[in-house]
Amino acid sequence: MFLIKTERDKLLAPLQSVSGIVEKKHTLPILSNVMLDKKGNALTFLATDIEIQIMTFTDDARGDGEDGAITVSARKLLDILRSLPEGLETSLSLDNGRLQLKAGKSRFTLQTLPAEDFPRMLLSEGELRKLSVSQKQFKYLLNMTQFSMAAQDVRYYLNGLLLLVEGRDIRAVATDGHRLAYAKMQIESESEIPRQELILPRKTVLELSRLLSDSDDELLIELTPNQVRFQFGRVSLFSKLIDGKFPDYERVIPGELKNKLSIDRVLFYQSLLRASILTSDKFRGVRLVLSSGSLKILTANADQEEAQDEIEITYEGDPVDVGFNVIYLIDVLSNMVTDFVEWSFNDAGSSALLSIPGDDTFKYVVMPMRI
Repeated sequence: MFLIKTERDKLLAPLQSVSGIVEKKHTLPILSNVMLDKKGNALTFLATDIEIQIMTFTDDARGDGEDGAITVSARKLLDILRSLPEGLETSLSLDNGRLQLKAGKSRFTLQTLPAEDFPRMLLSEGELRKLSVSQKQFKYLLNMTQFSMAAQDVRYYLNGLLLLVEGRDIRAVATDGHRLAYAKMQIESESEIPRQELILPRKTVLELSRLLSDSDDELLIELTPNQVRFQFGRVSLFSKLIDGKFPDYERVIPGELKNKLSIDRVLFYQSLLRASILTSDKFRGVRLVLSSGSLKILTANADQEEAQDEIEITYEGDPVDVGFNVIYLIDVLSNMVTDFVEWSFNDAGSSALLSIPGDDTFKYVVMPMRI
């Protein structure tokens, strides 16, 4: 039963889409599997880790066998398909509870677990709100903020990204307590959307960034009080939300700052990359020494090695000698796409603001460090 024939690429692409969330080792063995569900010429791929679920399909799976569903190791099936030549006709069949894969003169037999035991997420009942944006816009929103998410903070609500939907705006905010990234976009909607805050888990954000395309194709977002579903192309991604209160980001973003300068983003980025070579793994500090017409970038390490770079700038404000974590600066500059970045500050002891000149849709706040 369950006989399917198609090109190797028609199986590999959807499997790659869903397998990113599959854990190699899990307390529930079936969560290391992907579910294959055949109905006619359509083959659905579904993976979950209980918190997130991703589903997609291919409708080019020719098959003579009966419909059915089974689960199989996502990692093993992915590695097998990757190892096969492109365009090679591949078949899947189920025999005595084992999945057989045939391609050319290669044969593989994999253990399976019943599809009935595979957990599935359903959109919870309650008030449902829908909004539509382009994949390109939303991916940009995520890319401009996700690098500021915490990774394993005990303040669990920082291990994610705040999405604030209100009126015709979507705001994204991420912070790890040392820096904060804020980005905003407008959506086309016939009516204004009531305010709703949701915290997306870190894993959900990273998967969305990986799967979304840089196109104007539609992304449909469906919101409930404790879940969200993203639908785009052939992919449907469910996610639970983090239950917590995100910090008041508006209090973190400074208002009027007396000193401002505009810096060539690429020159600044390349200079920081060079200087970062001589920072230590534990102490990633960089000194920025700003004076009239000049910005010096200085680093040193415990081996008494030093790096110095200098950028010519147009600046007549207060001189400053301030330290930052160089990774925090490299992260933001590598994700910006503008020619220039604006650096605003009061003094060496207060937070600095990096933004796009003449554009209030992006703000990046970074705390100084003592060097």
